[in-house]
Order: sequence, then structure tokens, then C-alpha cells
Amino acid sequence: MRSHKPTLAAAAAVLACFGTAALAQSNPYQKGPDPTHASIEADGPYAVSTQALKGSGFGSGTVYSPNAAGSYALVAVCPGFVSAQSSIAQISRRLATHGFVVVTIDTNTIFDFPDSRSTQLLAALKAVAALSTGPAAGKIDTARQAVAGWSMGGGGTLLAAGSTPALKGAVAYAPWALNNNLKASKVPAAILGGTADIVAPPGIFADVFYKAIPAGSSKLLGIVKGADHFFSNTASQPASYTTVAWFKRFVDNDTRYGPFLNGDTRYSRFSYTGPF
Repeated sequence: MRSHKPTLAAAAAVLACFGTAALAQSNPYQKGPDPTHASIEADGPYAVSTQALKGSGFGSGTVYSPNAAGSYALVAVCPGFVSAQSSIAQISRRLATHGFVVVTIDTNTIFDFPDSRSTQLLAALKAVAALSTGPAAGKIDTARQAVAGWSMGGGGTLLAAGSTPALKGAVAYAPWALNNNLKASKVPAAILGGTADIVAPPGIFADVFYKAIPAGSSKLLGIVKGADHFFSNTASQPASYTTVAWFKRFVDNDTRYGPFLNGDTRYSRFSYTGPF
């Protein structure tokens, strides 16, 4: 495991050595131009459409999908306690512009706990994968699915990853859950918290979840300087670009994004099992 006070990665220059054209030919999931820090902190190259999703095992949802033809991985994102899907809409839409089909959900009730949110995330993945109409229909690679969530939705995200080894990735923002049984989890998981979070203090939650995931798994813990519990309610940095890079690296298997998973000076603490 690596743990350090991070500095900004000068990633783009390194990537040129690897022959990105050859990598694209060997990886059918690689999409878009070579990334830079500036490009992954902004909207990606894909315009997106939205469609409403009727709930089946969850409350309801909104699907964000790239307009361009192609096959894209699917990510379900869950909000926190007493919160609506609007609370995670900005960071989710940003992810979709980088080449993912993303569904944000409202839970069955705003009071649902992490265990329930975990099963609702998985139900949302199933519902979107089955779509036969709308902008996302025919664009989903059902073999590549991932989850993300904030607060109790972040706790549900980690529980879903722990119970569903077929998932390709997970990102949890300020996760809260009383169950940290993640000892068997092999799903690549990024856990992000904030130094000013008094709802889910990292020392009580994020740190514990990170340590519970096996050392042999791909995992990342980043604690954002000055961030409170609500840092992921916008496409804020460094959380948004770390989300894009994490899912690109592990769900799309795009190694061009690995150098952006080394942390930067906006994190007060950063640990990982990389380099990725």
C-alpha cells in the first residue's frame, strides 16, 4: 500500500511512451482522446441525453447516456439519507460525458439505510440494462457495470461491491454505514472523504472501510482538504476527476488514466494500492 502527501502528477508526458494507438487497438473499451488533468476536470467529449426511468426495486431514476453510437459501461449512483437524486446529478452527468451510461436513483424512501440502498443500486443496474426504448437502449455493455454513491448511498455502494464481485468498480463519497464487512471485496473501490465532514468523519467511516477491503484489492482513499459532507453534491474537484479516472481505469480498462490516480495537493491524505 502507498500512502503519501501527494503532488500533482505530470501524467500526460509519460503516456506518450506507451504507444496509445496500439493500446486502443488492443482495448476495445478505450474511448476518446488522450486525457489530461484539464480534460478530466471538465465535461468530456460526449454530448448526453437524459431519460426518466420507472423504478423497479428502487424509487425512480434518470439515465444519462452519450448521444454517440457505441457500447458503454453502466454506472448506478445513489444519493444519501433524506436526499433526492438531484444531490448527485452534477457529478453523475459529468461522468456520462466521458463515455458512460449513468443512472441516478431516488430510493424507495428517503429514510432507507445502506443495506437497502445497496440492493436498490443493483436493481437500478438491472432495470437500465433491460431498456429497449429511449436514448440509452442498445448502447449498454451489460458485462461492465459499476456503482457509486454519497453518504448512506456511499455505504450502500461499498456493500454492493462487497456482495457483487462481478461489478467492475465502485466510488463512495463520504460513505456512511454501520456494516463494514468488506473483507472479501475484490471490486476496485475508491473511497473519498472530507476533512471537515462532521456527518461521516473519515476517521470513523472512510478510513475503516478502506482498511476493511483486502490489501490485495485495487483500492484508493482520498481525504479532501476542507471538504464537508456535501462535497460530491456538485462536480467538485478533485472528487469528480478522480471518479472519471477510476471508472475509466477499471471499468474501461483504460491504462491512460492510471497516472491520474496518484492524488494531488487538494487531498490532505491519500492512500492507494497502486500505481494503477
